[in-house]
Amino acid sequence: MSRDTPLVEIKELTHKFQSGHTALTGVSLSIPRESFTVIGGENGSGKTVLMKHLNGILSPTSGIVYIDGTSVAVDTRAARRKVGLVFQNSDTQLVAQTVSEDIAFGPENLGLSNEEIERRVKEASDAMDLSAILDESPHRLSGGEKKKTAIAGVLSMEPELIVFDEPFAGLDYRGVRMLLHKMLTLHNQKKTIIVITHDLEKVLAHADRLVIMAGGQVVCSGVPAEILKDAAAFGLRVPSHMNHKRMTWLDETS
Repeated sequence: MSRDTPLVEIKELTHKFQSGHTALTGVSLSIPRESFTVIGGENGSGKTVLMKHLNGILSPTSGIVYIDGTSVAVDTRAARRKVGLVFQNSDTQLVAQTVSEDIAFGPENLGLSNEEIERRVKEASDAMDLSAILDESPHRLSGGEKKKTAIAGVLSMEPELIVFDEPFAGLDYRGVRMLLHKMLTLHNQKKTIIVITHDLEKVLAHADRLVIMAGGQVVCSGVPAEILKDAAAFGLRVPSHMNHKRMTWLDETS
């Protein structure tokens, strides 16, 4: 696929649940390759529902989602190889008895060779500084270690796009800084990053794009400097007198 083709192309996406609740209405959005996008909005604005369409967890009521030019509905397996989702609650992604087995779970389901699985587990665990606890139960880890294990499980699938859903929830100051470092490292390694969050002040300085959702629709989309002025009107906290370049929990020496 051409490098000019957006990695994600969403066209008129609508999702209505069986209960009758409409979570998304006519959402259209493009995510360029190797970009760092922050999607903000109040609870219930549709952010997480949108994320679940990127690899086929949810199917649209109408509209189309393309990943690398191919409809998710046409080739869901390909979408799941290219899109990794890191959920807000890490426990929902921890399925095995040890950290090592958890990281290997995805590659095993792809039917890869033992040698390839071992390579991916080593690379992902090294990337997330988990090598010393590979034999431990993921369910007994700290919140930060659980988050790192969930991310390592995603990395072992070698996706092109990684989506973090409210990634800072439940993390202390040190945990937030650790996670920001990992996000920036992945982005520097040419990964496309989407961060879904209402905590703009923790991460927006690192983004090249800000998308704001409200009522199941994209209401603003563009470079942060132009969009940030509208964020408060849609329920997002913007610290007074703080421009987007200062909105990070990292400092210049981090």
